[in-house]
Amino acid sequence: MSIGNSPEDDRPSDHRPTDDRPTDRRPADERPAEDLPAAEIPAVEEPSIGRRLQQARIDSGQTVDEISASTRVRVPIVHAIEQDDFSRCGGDVYARGHIRTLARAVGIDPALLLAQYDKAHGGRPPAPTPAAPLFEAERIRSDPRRPNWTAAMVAAIVAVIGFVGFTAFSGGEEDTGGAKTQAEGASPATSKPATKPTPDKPADPKPDPSDSAIAGAPKDKVTVKVSAPDGRSWISAKDHNGRTLFDGVLEEGKSKTFTDKQKIDLVLGDAGAIALFVNGKAVENEFDPGQVERLTYTKGDPEVG
Repeated sequence: MSIGNSPEDDRPSDHRPTDDRPTDRRPADERPAEDLPAAEIPAVEEPSIGRRLQQARIDSGQTVDEISASTRVRVPIVHAIEQDDFSRCGGDVYARGHIRTLARAVGIDPALLLAQYDKAHGGRPPAPTPAAPLFEAERIRSDPRRPNWTAAMVAAIVAVIGFVGFTAFSGGEEDTGGAKTQAEGASPATSKPATKPTPDKPADPKPDPSDSAIAGAPKDKVTVKVSAPDGRSWISAKDHNGRTLFDGVLEEGKSKTFTDKQKIDLVLGDAGAIALFVNGKAVENEFDPGQVERLTYTKGDPEVG
């Protein structure tokens, strides 16, 4: 009888080393990050556009009222944008314009915020002049009409008949007067020739009302001329009492002139397509295409009021 290990002793043991540490059954959001698996660590969210603008404004030491006064963006809209509520902006075009204006006022690169806005609202920025479709219903289109050739022919025939009749009548009076003078023994040289009608001189072209208004801008008033040489744009103009002088689309190549005793308030839907003349002086355009601008001019300008 041999003494040795039993075959049962050669079987692998079913006992495995166990972790004596207690199991942490708290939710993942309440457990320390070092105790969580990599897959359960929550991702850090990117700050929103409104949060970035608000924090930059606070860091720059400016209040909402000061930002509103320097950018011409109304206080309720500034509050709404800082809460990431862009519904009060009136559409993507105006929202992008307000974001760009506020970012510059607080010292942030507007391109980063605009890219973040485009990513969250459709991805692709709008066309440079999208304001026109919002006001398409306000534009009055004139239907093209063919020239009325019948009326033109009738007018021409009447003119020819009138000219022939006038010439014949003038010639008959001249012949009759000459015969009477010779019969009475008067010298034919004393008869006066019939006066011929002198053609009317063309009237001097009148200057364009907008140009004359700018050229003769009174000293005691503010005169603003808005033209659209590079494209169409929606504009709004109000006097110092808040009365609307114009609200609509200014077509390419057209211009409008506004005058008031104290000031003119403007809102330009596409400031990059607009040229301004204030009190007879041109204002340099430093705006980007599609940029929304709110401007005020007084009697002492052309600087922005």
